[in-house]
Amino acid sequence: MREVLVIGHRNPDTDAICSAIGYAEFKQRTGMPEAVAARCGDTNERIDFVLATFQTAPPRFVADVTPRLRDVMQSQVISVPPEATVAEALAIMDERSIRVVPVLDEGRSCRGLVSLFKMSQFFFPAPNRAFDSRRIRASIRNLARTLSGRIVQARDPDREEDLILMIGAMSLESFQQRLAKQPSEKIVVVVGDRREIQRLAIRERVRAVVVTGDLAVEETVIEEARQNGVSLIISPHDSATTAMLSRASITVPHVVHERFLTLREDEALDHVRPLAIASQFHAFPVLDQNRRTVGILTKSDLLKKVDRRLILVDHNELSQAVQGADQVEILEVVDHHRIGLTTHQPILFRNEPVGSTSTIVADRFLKQNLELPKNIAGLLLAGLISDTLNLTSPTTTERDAHVLKALEEKSGVNARKFAERLFASGSVLISKPAAEAIAADCKEYAEQGRRFSVAQIEEIGFDQFKTRKDEMIRALEEYRKRQGYWFSCVLVTDVVSQTSLLLVAGPEYFLRRIDYPEIETRVYELAGVVSRKKQLLPYLVHLLKQVG
Repeated sequence: MREVLVIGHRNPDTDAICSAIGYAEFKQRTGMPEAVAARCGDTNERIDFVLATFQTAPPRFVADVTPRLRDVMQSQVISVPPEATVAEALAIMDERSIRVVPVLDEGRSCRGLVSLFKMSQFFFPAPNRAFDSRRIRASIRNLARTLSGRIVQARDPDREEDLILMIGAMSLESFQQRLAKQPSEKIVVVVGDRREIQRLAIRERVRAVVVTGDLAVEETVIEEARQNGVSLIISPHDSATTAMLSRASITVPHVVHERFLTLREDEALDHVRPLAIASQFHAFPVLDQNRRTVGILTKSDLLKKVDRRLILVDHNELSQAVQGADQVEILEVVDHHRIGLTTHQPILFRNEPVGSTSTIVADRFLKQNLELPKNIAGLLLAGLISDTLNLTSPTTTERDAHVLKALEEKSGVNARKFAERLFASGSVLISKPAAEAIAADCKEYAEQGRRFSVAQIEEIGFDQFKTRKDEMIRALEEYRKRQGYWFSCVLVTDVVSQTSLLLVAGPEYFLRRIDYPEIETRVYELAGVVSRKKQLLPYLVHLLKQVG
């Protein structure tokens, strides 16, 4: 079944996780059974508290949706073992209508590629190359197997060696003369029911006698072959066909492409495509991290469309989306932030000025009179409370309040009491190192040609912040330099007093533009500011325009 990933932004917050689960449920109930909730970042203790409260598993973790070789390769690998004959390889290629097969050993390591082109060079070499159609390299057992023949008597049947074909279609005298010109231990005589030729070849102790036409061999001839150590094979084919097929009894390692291009299953298609197109080969073994062959890629596979589609929730900027989102189809966006997405084709884009994406998702259930399971109602209630600080954020609208009331009824949860438990749970400043805390709910933006990041941490009081301020400022500066941002900041919000402290790492001349009180070095008090989206982000964009 084709999957559609309903997925929030990187470093997901409660609203992103809850709205992804809720909207996946909505899409499943309205005709899209392939919708699956996903996330591209770790959960935190607050999110874990919400999921545990409403007994719901976290969305599937998907770090990257970039189309990769494993998405288009043929995972059912048609291969041959090293001991296979050219005849067997040709039969498989003909049956499957393929031009190339890999030679795989027991550990699925690729020993080479067998191609129709390479085999045609073997059977029909260029005029300027020395060629003797009488010479073959085979074992007696492989020769019999290729001919679909029966071994009547054999000596060292598995020894592979260079042999010379000789057709016993001439007079006994002429045959004896020709026989004397070659080392008898290398000769394979192909003959019909000419018993005098059979007996002469056996007396001269040739390597093997192949009797064609599925003709019976006298017991006295078999006994004589046994006494002289001559292998004896009965072929069902005529002499001409037997001679032609005998050349195909060589094993595939002798006709493989020993130099070939292998690819890794996790390589991005965009990276591999030009390499593969420029290559002389038409097929490429695909290896896993242990160099085992797990697939085969042909040039035509590169034309396949990767069947991976996304619905973005709680964000609409590619800089905040899961890695590779720009290389797959985005079907839909459900969000309440500013618009920052450009698409190649029209999509369903639902962007509404409300306090949370969970509000929009819940409203879809309510307006369509769809059954809203208690756990889904509880999750959407948690997402709404988290993003609106229980309806106290300046982003809050009447619709948020109306939807929250409906969610209380559907879930059986009191919003005020739940909000107290929600904001008391999972203090980021207690549970995470500074480097993780400042990036736990972080979003990237681009304005005035500059990239910057804004993170937010919601706490009850500033006591934990005061004990960790210095290490957080150091971690923020290191994060800014590592990511290449022009500036980075963290908004630490006290959900009780409805006040925030802002930490900023960036150029000094930018910091001097900040006109909020600087209560400590690089720490500013933003009284009444609790919304990253509606209050802080517009202010930061205004400062960027001032510095030019």
